[in-house]
Amino acid sequence: MSQWVFDLGNTRLKCARLDDAGELGDVTALGHDAAGFAQALRAHLPEQADSACLASVASPELTAAVVQVLSERFRRISRVRTQPMLAGVRIAYAQPAKLGVDRFLALLAAHARGPGPWLLAGIGTALTIDLIDADGLHRGGRIAPSPRLMRQALHQAAAQLPFLGGDYHEFARDTEDALASGCDGAALALLERSLRLAGRELGQAPRLLLHGGGVDALLAELPDAEHAPALVLEGVAVWARLGRDLGAADRMDRIPG
Repeated sequence: MSQWVFDLGNTRLKCARLDDAGELGDVTALGHDAAGFAQALRAHLPEQADSACLASVASPELTAAVVQVLSERFRRISRVRTQPMLAGVRIAYAQPAKLGVDRFLALLAAHARGPGPWLLAGIGTALTIDLIDADGLHRGGRIAPSPRLMRQALHQAAAQLPFLGGDYHEFARDTEDALASGCDGAALALLERSLRLAGRELGQAPRLLLHGGGVDALLAELPDAEHAPALVLEGVAVWARLGRDLGAADRMDRIPG
């Protein structure tokens, strides 16, 4: 069976074919802000395949456009939804559907990697933090602006503050460096506080797992962190393997193609 998985985020679409064991093959990332996005996606896909699993946090219009392209090539398309309990993971939210599917999938992927506890940090448009204990119980999380969004907001409020540029220093000596240091530093401080308080709550320090397009700027300051650039897509693969084992209708919301 030829099965593909797709993670449609706010800036990029990541996709990969699953091997016979349900593991990710090579991951491709396509920016979807360009006019040729749909054509680039078609060029990357096989002419015909069995099934696709799609997770999306993008707009309904963009999601529908991607579904249209997938429906041309795949016999079955399944849309991933947040579940209260799945694969040993239990969501802390009283209304689990309010937890973003990207955060849900990151939790699935982290738990599948091995025993926790894990502190997950996704750095994209937003900075999301989620704590999951060794038993798979999601303890909750945080949402904040990412460093890039902080820079964008400052630039929009005061055009003389540049949107890009600068390097991280504890005490910067020019404006670009000060902006990079302040915005990156705010994210680092939130991560460090979350790690400290998670250790206090659980009685042991969690492992820090980073993902998202904005991670690179922070990695040098977090030497003990693990980097998982395709963590959400790993979660879609977990979902797809469950669908393969249990029957897609048991766990997946089918989209007519």
